[in-house]
Amino acid sequence: RIASGSSQWSIGVLVQSNFGGILQVLGAPVGKALGRKSGSDAGSIVIVVATDAPLSERNLGRLAARAMIGLGRTGSSLANGSGDYAIAFSTAPEVRRPWRASMPTFSEVSNDRMNPLFQAVVEATEEAIYNSIFAATTVSGNGATVEAIPLDAVAQVLERHGIGAPAPEDTDSTSPPQEDS
Repeated sequence: RIASGSSQWSIGVLVQSNFGGILQVLGAPVGKALGRKSGSDAGSIVIVVATDAPLSERNLGRLAARAMIGLGRTGSSLANGSGDYAIAFSTAPEVRRPWRASMPTFSEVSNDRMNPLFQAVVEATEEAIYNSIFAATTVSGNGATVEAIPLDAVAQVLERHGIGAPAPEDTDSTSPPQEDS
């Protein structure tokens, strides 16, 4: 949830991750410390950004572009041959366009109120990627096996870099959403 002025909106990010790079978690060089990459350089990621903020197609494109910053924070360099895409959509009723309207008009978030949305999509994308990587399991197919990342080893690397696990209250899904300003 984000607040901008007197308005509040939600941002959600879903990723399909199979991208390359050297994994970083909150700035800690996890991939380097574990001696492994987070995938092949020819992998890809699809990022879907959803919001209930009333945004035009222009500002939805700007929002989708900021998702790539979240991807970069995880150590991806968007390598040659990688298919890295982000799309964004709004569920806000006020930006829906009537089918036969000759001149649709609607209220939308102004450019000068976009910064909290930009920050939220960067953070949500980074978090969605971590969730994807840490929830992955070892898979085999076509004569190859890709091992899941060893979570205990990741925790040790993070601890060495002074990054601890979130406090239990930070991960409680029953607590109300925090507001950013």
